[in-house]
Amino acid sequence: MRIAGLDVGTKTVGVAISDAMGWTAQGIETIPVDTENRHLGFKRISALIEEYEISLFVVGLPKNMNGTIGPRGEACQQYARLLEQKFNIPVKMVDERLTTMQAERILLEADVSRKKRKDVIDKMAATLILQTYLDSNSKK
Repeated sequence: MRIAGLDVGTKTVGVAISDAMGWTAQGIETIPVDTENRHLGFKRISALIEEYEISLFVVGLPKNMNGTIGPRGEACQQYARLLEQKFNIPVKMVDERLTTMQAERILLEADVSRKKRKDVIDKMAATLILQTYLDSNSKK
């Protein structure tokens, strides 16, 4: 059983999966979504659940810098609720403040081109979200 980390955006959902031991996160893909038309990528997520035997989702919660939850955070919470209802798999929310900026910095330091960064930034953010969760649970 593995854990999936999701970075939920308005146009894409970045996906990362843990190793079988729950120690490391690996970016898998970016799923296109269209929230206005309620295309939430659940068909692809269903295939990933089966392929990786996912037993838990970790969804990034973009809080404001003062700790409050704004419209984007509320949208992520709603996505998490729908995910849990549809697949009957538990969902944990993880504070993801600055993960996209951290992912951008890592990709810049690796000299990844602007176009390539755009293609992988959400997958990288999902990896950071999941690794944060895995690291915090390994200390317990």
